[in-house]
Amino acid sequence: MSHEPAEVRFHVEGEALAGWWFQPATPVRSPCPCIVMAHGLGGTRDAGLVPYARAFAEAGFAVLLFDYRHFGASAGEPRQLVSVQRQLADWQGAIDFARQQQGIDPERIALWGSSFSGGHVLVAAARDGGVAAVSAQGPMMDGLAAVLNVVSYAGIGGILRLSTLALRDQLRALVGGAPLYAPIVGRPGETAAMATEDAYDGYRAIAPPDWRNELAARLALQLPLYRPLRHARRLTCPALIQVCGRDSVAPPEAAEKAVSRAGGRAELKRYEDLGHFDIYVGDGFERSCADQIDFFQRHLLS
Repeated sequence: MSHEPAEVRFHVEGEALAGWWFQPATPVRSPCPCIVMAHGLGGTRDAGLVPYARAFAEAGFAVLLFDYRHFGASAGEPRQLVSVQRQLADWQGAIDFARQQQGIDPERIALWGSSFSGGHVLVAAARDGGVAAVSAQGPMMDGLAAVLNVVSYAGIGGILRLSTLALRDQLRALVGGAPLYAPIVGRPGETAAMATEDAYDGYRAIAPPDWRNELAARLALQLPLYRPLRHARRLTCPALIQVCGRDSVAPPEAAEKAVSRAGGRAELKRYEDLGHFDIYVGDGFERSCADQIDFFQRHLLS
């Protein structure tokens, strides 16, 4: 059965966020658990996440899939601005919205994240304290490690070009100027947030035709300071951490450290043959999605 979502709106700090609500035809239990989802760096809800949401709804879970402020169908100016703190506030707003929906069990809210949001869900769950389960695939768990990874494939020159653009963008923001944008993905050798061998084609494979391949460059200044793995010890719920063995974007070692720090609350699932973007499509999607459904069934129904 195809699950078509309903358009919903909720507000965070006075700004409207757009979401899709997937209501299961046959809820797995009553009141129903809900899985809250959002994308990674620069991603929108229509960039490869709907197949996951539909699969979860087919399995009997309600799903809220939303766009961050400044992206997609959500409000927020300037456009294409990645603010870690605002996105974490958006996660809390989405959790609160899901808890308030009729027929939803407020004590059985799970979070699903991927790449950049794979780190967000760990932080959001640790801060909230009442989330029932967390699933993070190919997660960015350490911004400093991610920056060093850029140096490893783009060299010092590559990171200096990106940092210079970021500093110029931040200075413009301080005087009220329009953002300076950097590509989210580029070919090897190009200045972009991600410019590995598989980044451009991998992201384009899941992105809709109108997806904007740009973000405000100032993110590069805050990224090294954002280290979600530091919150792993505060996690109070079960977590599934899915690591791609050939991940060229989100260092797998950082995700493994997060699992170690979370102790028995986290379980690690490795896909040795998958790259960062392989997990969204084809066999990678089928395997990761099946493992996620199994995880949610074990921890949201017990």
